[in-house]
Amino acid sequence: MTDRLWRHGSRLLSEGATATGGRAQPAIRIIGRWARGPVLSLMRLWRRNIQLRVVASTLLMSAAVVLVLGVVVIGQVRNGLLEAKRQTAQSQAEGGFAVAVNMATDPEQSTEAGTGQATLPGNWMTSIVQQLASGGQGVYHVVALSSDLGTPSPGDDGAAPRAPRASADLEVDETISTELRDAVDHSTAIHRQYGTIHYKNGSSEAGLFIGRLLTDNQGNQYQLYYLFPFTQEEKSLSLVAGTIATAGLFVVVLLCATAWLVVRQVVTPVRMAARIAERLAAGQLRERMKVSGEDDIARLGESFNKMARNLQVKIQQLQELSRMQRRFVSDVSHELRTPLTTVRMAADVIHESRTEFDPATARSAELLISQLDRFESLLADLLEISRFDAGAAHLEAEHTDLRDVVHRVVEGAEPLAERRGSRLLVRGDALPVVAEVDPRRVERVVRNLVVNAIEHGEGNDVVVRVAASGDGGPVAIAVRDYGIGLKPGEAERVFNRFWRADPARARTTGGTGLGLSIAVEDAHLHGGQLEAWGEQGGGAQFRLTLPRSVGGSLRGSPLPLEPHDSRARRGAAAAVAAGVAGVPRADGTDPVGSEGIPGGAGVPAPARAWDEEYEGGVGTMAAASGADGVAGMAGGAGAVDGTGGVGVVGGADGEGGGREV
Repeated sequence: MTDRLWRHGSRLLSEGATATGGRAQPAIRIIGRWARGPVLSLMRLWRRNIQLRVVASTLLMSAAVVLVLGVVVIGQVRNGLLEAKRQTAQSQAEGGFAVAVNMATDPEQSTEAGTGQATLPGNWMTSIVQQLASGGQGVYHVVALSSDLGTPSPGDDGAAPRAPRASADLEVDETISTELRDAVDHSTAIHRQYGTIHYKNGSSEAGLFIGRLLTDNQGNQYQLYYLFPFTQEEKSLSLVAGTIATAGLFVVVLLCATAWLVVRQVVTPVRMAARIAERLAAGQLRERMKVSGEDDIARLGESFNKMARNLQVKIQQLQELSRMQRRFVSDVSHELRTPLTTVRMAADVIHESRTEFDPATARSAELLISQLDRFESLLADLLEISRFDAGAAHLEAEHTDLRDVVHRVVEGAEPLAERRGSRLLVRGDALPVVAEVDPRRVERVVRNLVVNAIEHGEGNDVVVRVAASGDGGPVAIAVRDYGIGLKPGEAERVFNRFWRADPARARTTGGTGLGLSIAVEDAHLHGGQLEAWGEQGGGAQFRLTLPRSVGGSLRGSPLPLEPHDSRARRGAAAAVAAGVAGVPRADGTDPVGSEGIPGGAGVPAPARAWDEEYEGGVGTMAAASGADGVAGMAGGAGAVDGTGGVGVVGGADGEGGGREV
């Protein structure tokens, strides 16, 4: 029963502690969130404000210097005051000790006036303390104590001589330590000690104690002490410390003000230059710095203004040249349409009558028609590029199912794919992929990507994938080919105008060299992006990512830029590394050859899509030197229309060598 109650109480205590901790955690988080804002603001201000950093650094460094200097000066002043006090006290105490000795030996001072009898020791000690203290009011105190080594005089009551005599209301027992009294009792030399003077009113102060063992008028030994308070010295030291602190504060403030002023004179033109540079970057080319004086900052401003003027002239020249180029391209494109139409009409007449010509002339008529088609495409692309350059391109967006766009493009490119021996495969078209886009421009982009994939696919399959984000995010279309691919660095240059990966490669499909440039502009007009990936010999993939609606944000893409089969191929190559070492037998004989690693995931079979047909990977060799080689494992099974992988080989040197599968 006791154990049950103990366990129950422990459980309640644990739950209470947990509840308390649970309540404390939100409070800590609230405090952390409350303090995070000001801390981040201060950190941001510290990083961005060089004037604040310089002034703060000057403040810290000057304060440290003033503090160190003040400590050194105060220490030296304190040592000097103590040394002066010690010398003065030593001189005064030695004079008082000499007076006490004379009073003890002088008959006039040691007898009662009128009676001629010797003065009692107690009365004599009281009179000598009063006489010695009369010359040092406020400077020192005099204390007389009976020595522990002495004996009461005859006729004395035995208690009065041992009572302390002091010139002030002192707590003698607390003020004079036992160590000092013992030292004075055992030596006739003068003894010094620093200590604390305690008064009967409860106050105390530091002081210097000087004592000596003497004899009274009756020959009894007693202790005479001079107590020198450090009142004046502490006042002097406080005055010096206050003066140093005040001077140090003024010095620190002066240094900070000087640093702020100097840095401001330097930082203000720099800030002005930064603001003007931002305005220049925003296109306000007439902005200039205000220059005054002939110093380095003024020369910097003049140089900056000169740079701005030259930059303005160059930009204006480039703008004028660009405008002229755009105008030239537009004018030439428009002007060429009329003669091109005439040539097209004549070429059509010749082409229709080609059967009446000899073979050479008939072939020339066919070439004329094909080149005219390319020429018209080039003119159309030049006109489109000129619209983009002039900012005259407009988006005619409407809700469109991208699957319809892809299917129209695939149907139109089927004849070209059949001539090249490629298959066009569409993936991800099971569900609607609806977005607010310009269907004409998106179809032009996809058509360009598909035609390029067929041209560079070397007769392999071309896969078009469509996908949409599940949370209302962007949509994407990816076109994958398994052709020659792209070399490192070409994925960024492939969108340049008239750029070709291989300048010696012929344009068999009549491309103009502007298709990808126009496709990028179309993607940007939608607020999307067009990206490329490729590896040499492994094909390429182009991914078009568009926001779900016009003006929507673009957060990621539902399709990866690098295809899955590329990563799988690298993983399979890493897996086909080497066999696993043999496992020793229990009896200590030769180890048994381990099984070979199974065939890895298949790599794309020639002329097969990456998501449909694989070849099995090649298995590895089992560990050699095994006693009984274990049979190799079977190669990975090929996917649809793929070839099965090659089996592994068992242990090479085992007694019962493994069989090859």
